[in-house]
Amino acid sequence: MAGLNVSLCFFLATFALCQAVRRAAKALLPGGTYAHFAREVMRMLVELGPWALGFGPDLLLTLVFLLLLVHGATLDGASANPTVSLQRFLLAEASLPSTLLELVAQALGVQAAGALTRLYWAWGLSDLHLLQSLMDPHCSSALRTAVPHGALLEGSCAFLLHLALLRLQGSRAVHRAPAVALLLTAVAGTAGPLTSAFLNPTLAASVTFRCSGHSLLEYIQVYWLGPVTGMLLAVLLCHGRLPRLFQRNLLYSQKSKYRVPRGRPVPGPGGSQTPNEGSRGRGPP
Repeated sequence: MAGLNVSLCFFLATFALCQAVRRAAKALLPGGTYAHFAREVMRMLVELGPWALGFGPDLLLTLVFLLLLVHGATLDGASANPTVSLQRFLLAEASLPSTLLELVAQALGVQAAGALTRLYWAWGLSDLHLLQSLMDPHCSSALRTAVPHGALLEGSCAFLLHLALLRLQGSRAVHRAPAVALLLTAVAGTAGPLTSAFLNPTLAASVTFRCSGHSLLEYIQVYWLGPVTGMLLAVLLCHGRLPRLFQRNLLYSQKSKYRVPRGRPVPGPGGSQTPNEGSRGRGPP
C-alpha cells in the first residue's frame, strides 16, 4: 500500500508540474513553438508512468484508465504519439515542419520522462521502487511472443485506436476522452501481457529497445512498423486515400450527385431528331 501511495503522489506531482510548465510555456513562448513542441514534451513526461510502476494488472489497468482520462481531457491538442502526428500530416492537417517539430519534442519528452522516473526510483521511497531501480539496468523485453504475432497485435491495436480517433474527430472532449481511455485500457488488458500494448513507437523505444531478448530490427518491426501500418489502414478505411500523397480516392468510387440530362429523340417532319438538333435545323420562316 505504501508503494501505491508513493506512486499516486508521484503521478499528482508530475501532473501538477506539467500543467504549470504548460501554462508558463503557453504564456511565454510563441504560439507555433508551444503548439508543436512544448505541449508534446509535457505530455510525454507523464506518458511513461503506467509502464514504470510494476503493480499488478488490475491496479495497473485502473491507473492507466484514470491517467488516460485525465490527460485526454487536458492534453490541449498534444498527442505524444508519433503515429498520431504522422496521421495529421498525411491528412494534410499539419505541415512537414510542424510534424518534424512534434516528433523531436516527443523524443525529448520521453527521454526527460525516463530520467525523471529513474531519479524517482533512486530515491527508494518504497521497497517496490527500490527494486525497480536495481532491476532497471537488467530489464527484460516487453515482447513476450513471436515477432510476427507481436507486430500483428501492435498493428491491430493501433488500427483500432486511429479508427476511433478519426471517428471521434470533432466531438466534444467530454465524450471523446472517456471513449479513447476505455479503448486503450481494454487494449492494454488484451495485448499487454504479450507486447505491453505501447501503440507508440517513441514510448516503446524508450522503455524496451534497450532491453535484452530481441534484436533492434525485431523491435522495430513490432513497435514501429506495426503501429504505422495500423494507422495507414485506418486512414485508408475512413478516407479511401492519403490526402497528402494521393488526390484520387483509392478505395471508394466517387459518383457525381448531379445527373447530366440527355436529349430524347422526338418525332419531326424530317425524321427522328433531338430537340436541340431540331432547333438547330430550323431556319427563319
